[in-house]
Amino acid sequence: MKILVLNCGSSSIKYKLYDMDNHSVMAQGGIEKIGLPGSFLKMTMPDGTKKIIEKDIPEHTQGVQFIFHILTDPQLGALKSLDELGAVGHRMVHGGEKFNRSVRLTPEVLEAFKACNDLAPLHNPANLKGVSAVSELLPSIPQVGVFDTAFHQTMPDYAYMYALPYDMYERYGIRRYGFHGTSHRYVSHRVCEYLGVSPEGKRIITCHVGNGGSISAVKDGKCIDTSMGLTPLEGLMMGTRSGDIDGGAVTFIMEKEGLTPAEMSNLLNKKSGVLGVTGVSSDMREVIAAAKEGNPRCRLALEMYAYRVKKYIGAYAAAMNGVDIILFTGGVGENQADMREAFCEGLDYLGVTLDKAKNNTVRGEEAIISTPDSKVTVCVIPTDEELMIAKDTMALI
Repeated sequence: MKILVLNCGSSSIKYKLYDMDNHSVMAQGGIEKIGLPGSFLKMTMPDGTKKIIEKDIPEHTQGVQFIFHILTDPQLGALKSLDELGAVGHRMVHGGEKFNRSVRLTPEVLEAFKACNDLAPLHNPANLKGVSAVSELLPSIPQVGVFDTAFHQTMPDYAYMYALPYDMYERYGIRRYGFHGTSHRYVSHRVCEYLGVSPEGKRIITCHVGNGGSISAVKDGKCIDTSMGLTPLEGLMMGTRSGDIDGGAVTFIMEKEGLTPAEMSNLLNKKSGVLGVTGVSSDMREVIAAAKEGNPRCRLALEMYAYRVKKYIGAYAAAMNGVDIILFTGGVGENQADMREAFCEGLDYLGVTLDKAKNNTVRGEEAIISTPDSKVTVCVIPTDEELMIAKDTMALI
């Protein structure tokens, strides 16, 4: 079966086409700047090169239609006909408490998903646009929703509740939901396959570290805590997000600067984090380069970034009464050896011993980077959220 995976944002659509007989990627790419001047599709050719096709794409239905056109193009496409498609899997961001697993998308499911829009006003409506576009163009094809929040629905109440008046939870659903769930689920399962162990009895800390970042505590294959909260703002310091911050500081800044809630949200989500501290960039590669050249704010940002990752690792080791496996994934976790070393420095008390030679030779590959005598196995496991979505779609169809 051939399955198309779509990830629809407010002005973008990313896609991957899988042959599920061998899990190979037949085609992949994405459309950017939907509804804006200069929209284009960027695709990866079979030889690995990139091809950009400029086209005016005013809304998502036309974007999905253009992707279908490219997939069946005689020169550029991977399909002879759309009839070869067996199903479409969608990344859905916020399923609230309604969805603890992937589901086939029906009108009833979509209505329940719409009820979560208040929790993710930027992401959920965009996800729905993708589903609607596929329904309009291929009305009979099965569609499946895979939710970023679903994996974290196994958290106990004492981990997901905030110490706010309880009616805030009852009326508005204010609690920790967590995100990157599809990634955390994939890598926590994959690391057990890679190491040849069962998830049962294993205490795993999954560190999805990149421009957006979150850490999860996974015990016996189930999430018991995660660093992101009601929104993806809480937790680690990220590329442009502040991560954990005193709520009193938020109201203080709003009063001093005369900011509206929307303006404060913009400051915390888009002007803070690594970008806010350095004033240079949100890209860790550029920040590391500037730090090596002696930029003190870039050095400070790197130390803050690593410290917060280390602090969450320590907290989750405490929550699980120890840790057996620590894994790194995401753009920074997979590709920045110096940052992985910084994350692990000072974890001797847990029994972590990093093999610096193995750590420095790995870039984007599955690997064990701890020494053979390390009490905790430390791994790099590249994430593959799209494959997880495709597998879930296949299983439900």
